[in-house]
Amino acid sequence: MLAYQHAYHAGNFADVHKHLAVFAVLCHLLRKPSPVTYVDTHAGRGLYSLDAEETQRLKEYRHGVASVWAARERFADDPLLGPWCERLGAVQASSRLSHYPGSPWWLSQACRAQDRLDLYELHPGEASHLEAQALPDQARRHHADGLAGLRASLPPATPRLCVLIDPSYELKQEYADVASTLQAVAAKVRHAIVLIWYPLLPSGRHHDLLEAVQRSGVRKVWRSELQLHPPGDAMHGMYGSGMLIFNPPWGVDTQLDDSLAHVVRCLGDDATHSSQWWVPE
Repeated sequence: MLAYQHAYHAGNFADVHKHLAVFAVLCHLLRKPSPVTYVDTHAGRGLYSLDAEETQRLKEYRHGVASVWAARERFADDPLLGPWCERLGAVQASSRLSHYPGSPWWLSQACRAQDRLDLYELHPGEASHLEAQALPDQARRHHADGLAGLRASLPPATPRLCVLIDPSYELKQEYADVASTLQAVAAKVRHAIVLIWYPLLPSGRHHDLLEAVQRSGVRKVWRSELQLHPPGDAMHGMYGSGMLIFNPPWGVDTQLDDSLAHVVRCLGDDATHSSQWWVPE
């Protein structure tokens, strides 16, 4: 059993990057009434207390969501980041930032009566926490391998599909597994939207994923990378966060570019954001 527990990293800059991208996609999906199946392949707990022992050990949220939250009034008019911060405020007991919602929470906020939400979590401790979270009736929790569960569920019963793939990448093989899963989704659900998060580490293993996606034949993949500092300054650990979006809704790329420019200014002088069409249409 793999050891990764996201509570140690909850609310870090990568969470802001990932969940802002998720929120941007969800806002577009909600513009149409047709049902959506949402799939979260590595769900985690769903909601994290920033006062928890695990989170307090590293306090990574201080250089992530806390920095954005402190500056939220400066970008209240941003059409993406402003509403994202408002939603974040909904899980706080006061103006103090005390909790950070994970991807199951963000996805559940978009769940309407006609939609469904499948949440996969393999780690038994994290799955137990997820069971305790208050989620809509459409949410189904699976203590199972998320990539395998996703593949087995294709095609979905609904006309639209939105998938978040967010592994820990504790095993090198996961980079190839994610790329092959994207290929499988694209083959069976051509109009699916798939968001893939990956870490930027000194080892550079994320290039295995990026190159595999290019070789797969999958088209229309947008790439976004948020770096906290240059890789040369990283003595160890993650220096940046990457996102791939397959079939991003029209305008999501420019919207995220604009909002992440605000985020970068919150994260310090060394922070940067870059984006490109990794695989064009």
